Amino acid sequence: MRDLNNTKSTHSGRTRSGADSSVEQMVKALGTVIEETRALFLRLRFVAEKIHIMGAMSGGFRGVLLQLDGSAPQTVPQMARARPVSRQRMQVLVNRLADRGLVELIDNPAHKRSRLVRLTQEGEEFVTALRRREEQLLAELPIDVTENDLRTATEVLKKLRGSLESTQWKRIEGE
Repeated sequence: MRDLNNTKSTHSGRTRSGADSSVEQMVKALGTVIEETRALFLRLRFVAEKIHIMGAMSGGFRGVLLQLDGSAPQTVPQMARARPVSRQRMQVLVNRLADRGLVELIDNPAHKRSRLVRLTQEGEEFVTALRRREEQLLAELPIDVTENDLRTATEVLKKLRGSLESTQWKRIEGE
């Protein structure tokens, strides 16, 4: 039996349970978060192009360098899976960074053909300078939120990303 205190009228005159309405509200709120995240991503990409003169350093290059910073050397396929981009695209980025002397390919004791990628000393210095420049600019950013707001936003985004990386999502995605 339907709880009449927990129903709402729809445009068609049918009733809808409060649970259905709650799901609809959650879906709308999630859609808004996704749209804001997309808009923020596009804005961040634009800003990054300006502050890093991206003709010389694309977002992909930056991402590869930051992925390697402070981590153990990785194979190109491992790096591609973590991004996620194709192995071929990752190989192009790695090759270009190697040509610039920012990364190097070293022998992989676990696999004869799949070499490991790591930052060179020049690459480490480049990443340090890149982070310093970004931190200086972020320190000047007029933002009207608290540190706690930023931590909460980070946790929400991590949970959303985790849901989209979950095995349950992969089952839904594959349908």
